[in-house]
Amino acid sequence: MTLFSRIAEFPVQIETIDFIKHEQDTSSDFTRKTTEIILSGKGKSGRGEDVTYEADEHDAVDEQQPDFPLAGAFTLGDFSELLEEMDLFFGRDPGHKAFCNYRRWGFESAALDLALKQAGTNLAKVFGLQYNPVEFVVSTRLGDSPSMERLEQLLKANSELKFKLDPTPEWTPDLMDQIAATDTVRILDFKGLYENTIVDNPPEPWLYRELIARFPDAVIEDPADTEEIRKIIAPEKERLSWDYPVKHIQSIEELPFSPRWLNIKPSRFGSLKALLDTIDYCRKHEITMYGGGQFELSVGRDQIQGLASLFYPDSPNDVAPGVYNMPEVTGTEAPLSPLKPADDLTGFEWKYDNS
Repeated sequence: MTLFSRIAEFPVQIETIDFIKHEQDTSSDFTRKTTEIILSGKGKSGRGEDVTYEADEHDAVDEQQPDFPLAGAFTLGDFSELLEEMDLFFGRDPGHKAFCNYRRWGFESAALDLALKQAGTNLAKVFGLQYNPVEFVVSTRLGDSPSMERLEQLLKANSELKFKLDPTPEWTPDLMDQIAATDTVRILDFKGLYENTIVDNPPEPWLYRELIARFPDAVIEDPADTEEIRKIIAPEKERLSWDYPVKHIQSIEELPFSPRWLNIKPSRFGSLKALLDTIDYCRKHEITMYGGGQFELSVGRDQIQGLASLFYPDSPNDVAPGVYNMPEVTGTEAPLSPLKPADDLTGFEWKYDNS
């Protein structure tokens, strides 16, 4: 029985829909905006988060509070099929195809949360699993003029932190040596497959050679797909991982190398079926999964932590509490890894209790 088949027939009654805009300055020098989607019915509310990166799209929802035609009684499977046919941007061009999946995930995760709460259960019980403490790493960039400043600040707040870093051609060999000396890097995200975004990273062969040599145990995520880069990373197949292209099972089978690792970002999949089928696939093919996020500001972060808690709790999960995305982090507010699950969780919610 597939994971999705365990939830597809769950009934969900939707009566009203509401939106709440969230906004926060981040350590990456931009203001993040997201929209919390709230579906309510039968005295319960289910929540999801739209992580579309275009700030104007969140402003538009906040200003217009659109009335989507979603009231009614559905199964989760039927509700998902309905979303497939809907214009969730109400006539606006979202600007990037991926944003359609991001917004759809906000609705699907809210519907799942509501259905489970209306049934008086949670995701762990439905899947016959248990919530486990979640290991996490902190994902951060080191700025346009990279230095040790950000890492030193974070390690001062929490000396046990491990990191997922985005190396760029501005990294010098001396900086690489300083970072390597901390023995804290679990993942190097080369962002080699992005195009026309602010995080595009050129495929510099020297950079790959230097980093692969200095960080022999780090997972190598999203290397560029060029002939020269392929030759460099070919001996490192056991630690190759993918994130940006992974949206469904077919996208995994089309990767340039068969993966040993995958970064699972639920919002990239859009639908619950695509996400859960992919988790099934990874478990069957013994692919190590770890959770990833998109600067979630509200319930979306709890949900990616919850999925990690169920399916890949011991991995280097990029699901750190939101405080680690703040421009300034102090030790008094910095939770330690692993995050211990709270008691009495309901729906698709997940909370940690490290008291």
